[in-house]
Amino acid sequence: MAAAEQHYILPRAEFDKPVKILIVVAPYYKDIADNLVAGAKAEIEAAGGTWDLVEVPGALEVPTAIAIAERMSNFDGYVALGCVIRGETTHYETVCNDSSRAIQMMGLNGLCIGNGILTVENRPQAEVRADVDAQNKGGGAAAAALHLIALSRKWGASNKGVGFKTLSDSIKLAGDPKDTPTA
Repeated sequence: MAAAEQHYILPRAEFDKPVKILIVVAPYYKDIADNLVAGAKAEIEAAGGTWDLVEVPGALEVPTAIAIAERMSNFDGYVALGCVIRGETTHYETVCNDSSRAIQMMGLNGLCIGNGILTVENRPQAEVRADVDAQNKGGGAAAAALHLIALSRKWGASNKGVGFKTLSDSIKLAGDPKDTPTA
């Protein structure tokens, strides 16, 4: 059984400035979601971070809530939590694939997201993965978000002259605007 399998876990991310994370959870299976949230909260607090929590109806709404929060708030990162258990229809594949794809696309665009949406065959698999004393996938998702935040802070602080610059940065680099020839 997967519960006995051993794997490497990175050391906890460390921060010199506060970290604020939004936990977005779909509590469709409330007991499982509650365990995922407990694991995420504990990991964030152990790293010295703070968290806020919002609930959405289902796993498909988790990425949308994260996108809204990114546009309208000031979180450093996000933890996506929920559980999808295979049923008798293809709805399982749609929910699993589309929620995962949306989260991955936001991550590739620079958001720091730990994906803890469980995709399982049955309830016992979900219970083991959500249990804080077993696989603790909620804590793992929070740890992933924290590690990504640490990387973004590390690399965001350096300026290698690569990438886009704001207009004000370009003006500073060019010197006095009256010295710049006009076309």
